[in-house]
Amino acid sequence: MSSPLKAAKDAIEQFQKVQKHMLIAKKENATETYASLKDDYLSLKAILNLAGINLTDIDKIKE
Repeated sequence: MSSPLKAAKDAIEQFQKVQKHMLIAKKENATETYASLKDDYLSLKAILNLAGINLTDIDKIKE
């Protein structure tokens, strides 16, 4: 796998993992945890957007 493709794959996997934990934190009303995860979510979302990756189908949070 080429380096840019591997980097994109890793970022997408991290993005999905952060979203999963955000949804759990929201369900458990863990507001501080959610806020901390949101920082990671926004950073990863920015990186993926800059890489030109369409997040329409994978973004479950929509913030």
